[in-house]
Parts: sequence; structure tokens; C-alpha cells
Amino acid sequence: MAAHLSIRENYMRMINGEMPEYIPGMDGFMSGFGCSALWPFPEPGILEFTDMFGVPYKVDPASGPIPEPNNFILTDITKWRDVIKRPKLLDEIDWEITSQKDLEKFDPNALRYGMAGVGNGYFMMLTYFMGFDNALVACVEEPDEVKDLLNFILELNNELAKKFIYWYKPDIMGMGDDIAHERAPFVSEEMFLDIFEPMWRQQVAVWKEADLPAEHHNCGAFAPFVDHIVNMGFNGWNPAQPTHNNLPAIKAKYGRKLALVGCFESNGWVTWPETTEEEIRAEVRRTCDLLAPDGGFAFAGFVMGLPDDPVVIERNAWIQDEFEKIRYSYY
Repeated sequence: MAAHLSIRENYMRMINGEMPEYIPGMDGFMSGFGCSALWPFPEPGILEFTDMFGVPYKVDPASGPIPEPNNFILTDITKWRDVIKRPKLLDEIDWEITSQKDLEKFDPNALRYGMAGVGNGYFMMLTYFMGFDNALVACVEEPDEVKDLLNFILELNNELAKKFIYWYKPDIMGMGDDIAHERAPFVSEEMFLDIFEPMWRQQVAVWKEADLPAEHHNCGAFAPFVDHIVNMGFNGWNPAQPTHNNLPAIKAKYGRKLALVGCFESNGWVTWPETTEEEIRAEVRRTCDLLAPDGGFAFAGFVMGLPDDPVVIERNAWIQDEFEKIRYSYY
């Protein structure tokens, strides 16, 4: 069939709970943009940098910037006020000039998927400051101190979100906070509700005041917390990995109220040398057959690995080619 809606219009239908004209894809999901003054991603060839809080990063070719292992700026959560300060940068940004320059580089017809804030989500920022082990210990031993630190980050994020929304006019706001690993969440539901849920809820509330849909990013086995993000007001969840998440059951429960974005496992068997082209193409078709009916689904599939690896390039080309062949045939 001939498509009448643009990629942007079609994705917005899906994220707002309406029926899309065709299956939205990675061309919508991967179109995020932000304020360049807040997100100074390193130029090619730069292997290390420091963020506005003083966290040192290394750049991994396969996964991008990550905090430098075992070099954390905060070792004692009770001393966070001595270490984590309001970055001077936040008071130096000329939002009018910066937004004009940023928007000149952005396709005006593309989806404006906004990522406003001082970094990743609240659990991840805590681990960036302290490392996973120390962060989890702090949540158990000093939960009130953790909450005070995260409320400090929340105030900065909401301040920036309001400026970003005013100057950049995004279509969607997004937040990532990888609080789960492949098999289970890093924290219990009780700890999540006590420490992290209030941060997410208050941040989403600012976006909803601006009448913007919200999309949440969480890798891994995030299913135990899906009910909570729906109750907070999130409209979509990515990457919705199928391993250890029962996506058909989640879709059956929420329908188009929660868009499932991604839904293709990028690790595991798709990376194995013995996996054939037809097996990978068949998985694209199986995923769409399973989750596309009645909308509430956007496909985003790729194989993880080095971006210049010819095997990764070839397999990603198979995935995208197969999806392009079928995406217009479901509705």
C-alpha cells in the first residue's frame, strides 16, 4: 500500500495510542536530539572526556561512552554534598543561540525525540557517581541520603526540561534508566517504589504539564516494573527486549496504552556465526507477526557489535531490509 503519513506523523500516532498507518521503525526510535551544550558527545577519535559533574569517561567503540571503571568521584554517599555540585555550565548556556544552532542541524521533518537532562536516569547517575556496588550498598544503608542526592538531580533535570521544551519544541520526551540486567532488576520492587519511582513520576509530570508524550528506556528484564511506568504516564517503553520479558502478555494487558518499541533481541543467537541470513530475516517477520496486530508497536532491530565489523554491518542490513519489505503490509 502507498503510505500517506510521514515517519514523524506515523510514530506520533503510535506513541499517542492511535492506530498507525504502517509499522513505525528505527527511523523514529533513533531520532533523538538534545541540547549540544548538555550533551557534548566526543568527536570521532576522542577516547576519553569528563562530564559536567567531573565523572571521567572512556569511549568504548562498541557501546560508546561509559564511566571509567574503578575511578568514581563519590565513595561515601553521606559526603555527596561536598562532591556533587550544580555545574557552572547550566548557568552559562545561551538557550536561544544554542537551540538555533542545534535545530539548524536537525531535519525539520524528523521526529523530535527529546532527551533533556544532566545525564542518564536516576539509578544510572548514582552508579556513574559511585559504581554499581557502592550505589546498591548506599541504597540499602543510607536510603535517605540517596534520595536527597537524587532529588538534587531531579530539580536540575526538571529545570532543564522546561527550558528544553520551550526552546526546542520536542514531539516526545524520553528518559533512560537501566535499572535491570538481563535476568532481573538490580533492585527490589520495594526499593524501587521507595527511592526511584518518585523521581521518575515527578519528572514525567513536568512533561505531561507540557502535554507531551513520554517514552521510557530500560534494557533487560524490566517487566516487573512495567505496571508502574504505565501508572506514571509513560506512553512507550524501549527497547522492550523479548528475552525475560513476556511482551505478548504486556501487549495483551495494555494494548495501545503502552507502545512497545524495539522488541528484537540484539544479543545472543543473532550474533552467533552459525546463525543464517534466513533465520535472522525470519525473526524479523516473527516479531512483527507477533506484536504488530492492532498497533502499539514499533520495530527497532539491530545486532550489537563494533560499528565497522563487516559481519555486524551485513546482519544489520538484513534486518533493516526485511523490515522495509514488510512494514507497510500489516495495516
